[in-house]
Amino acid sequence: MEFKLEVEQLHGNSREMADAVNNIGEGIRKAVSTSMKDEQMKTDLITNVSHDIKTPLTSIISYVDLLKRLDIQEEPAKGYIAVLDSKSQRLKQLTDDLVEASKLSSGNIEFHMEQLNLTELVNQAIGELSERMEEKGLQIIFDSGNASAFIYADSRRMWRVMENLFNNVYKYAMEGTRVYIDLAMRTDTAGEMVELSIKNISERQMNIKADDLTERFIRGDSSRTTEGSGLGLYITKNLVEAQNGVFDIQLDGDLFKAVILFPKYVEKPGIQAAEPSES
Repeated sequence: MEFKLEVEQLHGNSREMADAVNNIGEGIRKAVSTSMKDEQMKTDLITNVSHDIKTPLTSIISYVDLLKRLDIQEEPAKGYIAVLDSKSQRLKQLTDDLVEASKLSSGNIEFHMEQLNLTELVNQAIGELSERMEEKGLQIIFDSGNASAFIYADSRRMWRVMENLFNNVYKYAMEGTRVYIDLAMRTDTAGEMVELSIKNISERQMNIKADDLTERFIRGDSSRTTEGSGLGLYITKNLVEAQNGVFDIQLDGDLFKAVILFPKYVEKPGIQAAEPSES
């Protein structure tokens, strides 16, 4: 776009053609520059507004917590406190999602990469989040394949990935069905890979393309009757890909399948591997 044709020695049609080419390049350069500035302004706006919301929101959550400690039993006050607690926590999650999404889109995010046992991480997620799944009668079937599933990733970011995927299952899976989680090793042109897949039956008809579900503010529930921001799968995809992994969504009728693929971590001889940190 910066290249310019020398026009001083040209005449007639050749001069007109050269001027036209130069103008095209300049027009594209200005358009790209304007687009980048607009995108940066949107990112800054989301980040700044989200941070401004966080301050009063923290106070609201703190005061709601104080009210809960009073153990008020009288109605309707008890019900009001429960609603305040639920909605403030949802607003906190939405704000956190906005901040995370803006960081990912701008590339302003740090990763602390280390050896990570993906089998243990999945088991931990099942242990901590299964109670919520039971609320909808969802039965989790985990097949680890007895695989040594070590990857090179940021444990805190991968925990966020697990939370997002489990929350997605909780919001959109049909009640009383099974959720299948499979962990396996596979070999392709890139070498030995660790593959994690999560499969569930959707409660609603999926009238949407799989690729669209990982875009910002896109939700599987077009009627917006569920509590979601449309950022969960977008954040998941970008977090995985930023750590040299692959994230894919497959839809087959009402079957929803999320697949994560990471190169298997192999400790190099003579180099001490970092101990996996707690999520």
